[in-house]
Amino acid sequence: MMDTKTARVIAVFAVTWARRRADRYALAEDWVGPCTATEDDALSHLIRRYLGAFGPAAMSDIARWAGVHTPTLMGAAAHMDLRSFRDEAGNELLDIPRAPLPDPDTPAPVRFLPHFDACLLVHVRRTGLLPEEYRSRMFHTKNPFSVGAVLVDGRVAGAWSHRDGRIGVDAYERLPREVEEERERLEAFHA
Repeated sequence: MMDTKTARVIAVFAVTWARRRADRYALAEDWVGPCTATEDDALSHLIRRYLGAFGPAAMSDIARWAGVHTPTLMGAAAHMDLRSFRDEAGNELLDIPRAPLPDPDTPAPVRFLPHFDACLLVHVRRTGLLPEEYRSRMFHTKNPFSVGAVLVDGRVAGAWSHRDGRIGVDAYERLPREVEEERERLEAFHA
């Protein structure tokens, strides 16, 4: 004998397969049961998960990423146990307690980011990752797909592309030898 929940799931799948695009949307409560979390619980979870992945970060970065107003997040953050730091400009950065931090003198490794990489897209209007003087070379109307970015010490220093089985690099500034080593590794991967 089948329980009610299993029967409902089978019924939904049967209807969906019988009529394409039928019952595309459903309430989450119908699938997983009623939600017992409060809005503050959800916002605290969102802040913890963001900081776990990208911290330390400014509250405005979390808000922009989540599409939630900063004051709304600040209310939830006020009840959380978070570490506070200051960046070079004196702005507050938050992080989860006991999260590991690299030595401040640790250089960021050279990286080749692909087209449409989320790091570039979320910083499309900020200069921390993409210097303003290179913005038009990365994003413009004749190339709406952006280009692959070469990061040196955590900021865009050039572009790359895969052409005729080779990885080509377009340097926007003087590049260190590590870029060539990374280019060779990426080219070997594509071979």
